[in-house]
Amino acid sequence: MMVFRIDRRCGIPTYLQIVRQVEQALRMGVLTVDDRLPTAAQVAADTKVNPNTTLKAYRELERAGLVEVRQGAGTFVTRSLAEPRTGPDSPLRARLTDWMREARDEGMSGDDVGGLLSTVFEETFARPL
Repeated sequence: MMVFRIDRRCGIPTYLQIVRQVEQALRMGVLTVDDRLPTAAQVAADTKVNPNTTLKAYRELERAGLVEVRQGAGTFVTRSLAEPRTGPDSPLRARLTDWMREARDEGMSGDDVGGLLSTVFEETFARPL
């Protein structure tokens, strides 16, 4: 079951946070074709956001061809974004998981790891202007 985490301080609209979290779950293989997304009411209850915000996110995902609404049944994934090299069984993912556990065991906080990953990501994937 997909669980959404909303950061009200980050400046990203709530509906986009939901869209991005679904896209990320699709990339990582957490969500697969025919998986059912939680209802707007479930998301509202879990995250304290307006159900219309979730519906807006789901419409955006539907426009992108990632989900479809089945009347009376819910919203279902129609397409995956996962690639073999990013899936749950990927060697790269296994090494990253090992590294994260090592960082945690060395006393790094989640914020420390996130900051380090963000910095290295920007350094590695930044495109010169």
